[in-house]
Amino acid sequence: MAQSTILDVRGLTKRIGSLVLMDNLSFSLAEGRKVGIIAKNGAGKSTLLNILCGDEDYEAGEIVWRRDLRVGYLRQNPWYPEQLTVMEACFQHGSEVANIVQGYQQALNTPGHPDLNLWVERMDTARAWDYETRIKQVLTTLKITGFNDKIGQLSGGQLKRVALANILLTEPDLLVLDEPTNHLDLEMIEWLERYLQQTSMSLLMVTHDRYFLDRVCNDILELADHTVYSYHGNYSYYLEKRQERIDQRNAAAERLGSLYRKELEWMHRSPQARGHKAKSREEAFYKLEERAHNTFREDKARLEVKSTYIGSKIFEMSYVSKAFGDKVILKDFYYNFARYEKLGIVGNNGTGKTTFIKMLLGIVSPDSGRISVGQTVRFGYYSQDGMQFNQQMRVIDAVREIAEYVDLGKGRTLSAGQFLQKFLFPPETQHNYIYKLSGGELRRLYLCTVLMRSPNFLILDEPTNDLDIVTLQVLEEYLREFEGCVIIVSHDRYFMDKVVDHVLVFQGEGRIKDFPGNYTQYRDSVISTDTKPFTPIDTAAYKRAKLPDETAEKSSPRAKSAAKERTPQQRRLSYKEKREYEQLERDIEALEAEKASIVGALSSGTLSVEEITAYSKRLPLLDAELDEKSLRWLELSEIAEK
Repeated sequence: MAQSTILDVRGLTKRIGSLVLMDNLSFSLAEGRKVGIIAKNGAGKSTLLNILCGDEDYEAGEIVWRRDLRVGYLRQNPWYPEQLTVMEACFQHGSEVANIVQGYQQALNTPGHPDLNLWVERMDTARAWDYETRIKQVLTTLKITGFNDKIGQLSGGQLKRVALANILLTEPDLLVLDEPTNHLDLEMIEWLERYLQQTSMSLLMVTHDRYFLDRVCNDILELADHTVYSYHGNYSYYLEKRQERIDQRNAAAERLGSLYRKELEWMHRSPQARGHKAKSREEAFYKLEERAHNTFREDKARLEVKSTYIGSKIFEMSYVSKAFGDKVILKDFYYNFARYEKLGIVGNNGTGKTTFIKMLLGIVSPDSGRISVGQTVRFGYYSQDGMQFNQQMRVIDAVREIAEYVDLGKGRTLSAGQFLQKFLFPPETQHNYIYKLSGGELRRLYLCTVLMRSPNFLILDEPTNDLDIVTLQVLEEYLREFEGCVIIVSHDRYFMDKVVDHVLVFQGEGRIKDFPGNYTQYRDSVISTDTKPFTPIDTAAYKRAKLPDETAEKSSPRAKSAAKERTPQQRRLSYKEKREYEQLERDIEALEAEKASIVGALSSGTLSVEEITAYSKRLPLLDAELDEKSLRWLELSEIAEK
């Protein structure tokens, strides 16, 4: 049975000044489908959702909704008057039931109780007598228990959950979500993921969370080149089919470029050499030239930035404690950071993750204990609230204030403009004023200014918020090859799995678990022993959901060796020693092969006097070098076998 269409978009066109966001955009949404929207920052994802939900206008086109369709829209940055309580905010969604309850309460609190009987009848009809109880149930499920807390006192994550509760209370037919995982902790993200997997509601969503996309959505819409590409499958299917499309386009562009070069060579000949068919071929050439100039290859962006040298001493936290009143962040915490380590920090909101890295940076002081940082360490800090730009500056000028040229190492440099292009800022965007950038473009510019200072220890606090998937892929590749240390605080599970080799799990009340492996491996270990059931909004409507299997990457040797260094009671190979141990095995094998070759040559009787003299001098040096390396190898092998 065919699914009915609940939304039909026809020929939608939207411009902001000279920037074309959408040009004759058309797509439809079927009932029960869960659709994810993917695009680069600045391509108009949030603008499209705002247009569909009536928050922005458009130049041309038609938007047709199914009659009586209930739509719930979770904005990227929800807003409520700060003086409202949480409970009062949950009456702001304007649903019929909420309006009836408010009308009843107003009549009840007005002298003379005007029309009270009418409102009582409406309450009966709408079955609204338990509405306040339902609000509390939804809020509690979303871990909001301060019903009388003021909106102005809530964190970003709490405000997002209040807004989500408000939308779920309307029982919409279609959920429209703009970056729903931003500011939510991992526990809440996984709850929302399971809830959306099981709900029968239709879904239209913008998110950078690739695990979320893969497990929740069964359709993907990609906004690119001012149009839309549709893929009937999840995120993994989209990646496969998108690459096929790119390969086909690149191949077509290559063929077109080859033909254009051939025809251009013909055009450069003298008119007499072109032959009698010159006129028609000239006309065809100009058409070909136009096509060639309007066709481009889509190459994968690659980020290169030189990191400064980092010594063997990074930092050591010696039995550090920190508390704010009764709230304990750290308690006698010991940690010895290894060279080239890539650490992920996870945990629920409010467990002290950001405080931890601010202590490391010297922004916050510990109550007791000592933090010792190596002299060669050069921090690069990307913080949640660190973006400070003059909105009236142009993008290129903001970067040039830091440096005109960026050192890539090995004698290579890039100009500020070329470096911005590596961060997916084309020349026309570089000369835009900063106030014209989207939220994601601002985040990308901020990241650019952090990396171009050539740090050797990167601390990234929620770097994935508002960044598009293309930028995340570029950043992931850069961080995997980064020749320095990295600490990442993030709720993006996919990002963590791709970059980090072990995690610190902040469990609250000063308890921190050090887990050797990536986030997926940690969650698998927890799920295998966790018996707590999944609690949906309506406990009678759903059964317990189990997370889908994830493809977990094996922990790297660097992760294992770094993890074994952490406590003073244990002695394990450090990352540097591990590399030395592996290199020694290769060196010893090469030296033994060289010695065998020399001994064989000396026994052959075919060498000249000069060769015999040279080999005789080399042989004792080889023996001495072999002895030295073999002794060091034995020392390290004893540690490795513990």
